[in-house]
Amino acid sequence: MKEDTRRSLRELAYYSSLGLSIVLAIFIGLFVGVWLDSKFGTQPVWTFVFLGLGIAAGFRNIFHAMRKLQKADKADKGE
Repeated sequence: MKEDTRRSLRELAYYSSLGLSIVLAIFIGLFVGVWLDSKFGTQPVWTFVFLGLGIAAGFRNIFHAMRKLQKADKADKGE
């Protein structure tokens, strides 16, 4: 298999897993918040806090993927 094809497949696998990691970050934050609210009786406080943290973690994953793509583009162009 050519090196370009191998690299393309590796990048495709990484970026396709990015969507899953974003969704997981949001749902984990949501479920932790719901659990804490049920434990302490503070409905919707912790749910909103941890949902916000989950969304922030999802955007962080997107940001890191974009930086990785930019670094790969610079390396391909020889900069």
